[in-house]
Amino acid sequence: MQNYSTFDNSLGRVIIDKDVIATYAGAVACECFGIVGMAAVNMKDGIVKLLKKDYLSHGIDVTIDDNNEISFDFHLIISYGTSVLTIADNLNETVKYKVEEFTGMKVKSIRIFVEGIRVID
Repeated sequence: MQNYSTFDNSLGRVIIDKDVIATYAGAVACECFGIVGMAAVNMKDGIVKLLKKDYLSHGIDVTIDDNNEISFDFHLIISYGTSVLTIADNLNETVKYKVEEFTGMKVKSIRIFVEGIRVID
């Protein structure tokens, strides 16, 4: 596992840090139907809190393997009354497509952890 992805193209070497990928994936995820935002889990206290837009990457774990394939763990807060299956399908399709377009890398897996539910007025 590595903290960045490196590949060559016709113009030279491209290096993408995994925090950049996490921030982009977080922004894409927040646009998906039913997702309120990313969650930060305090393991010590067991408290879940909604992250502000500036800290989207903290609710996402990104792993880049030796084949430059990306795996995501999303920790989400979703809106009350929406189907978890619908949210998961939408998130999987949207993130996979947009991250692969953005990075040129393959998304290997996306795991979703629903950490909380919020009632949206």
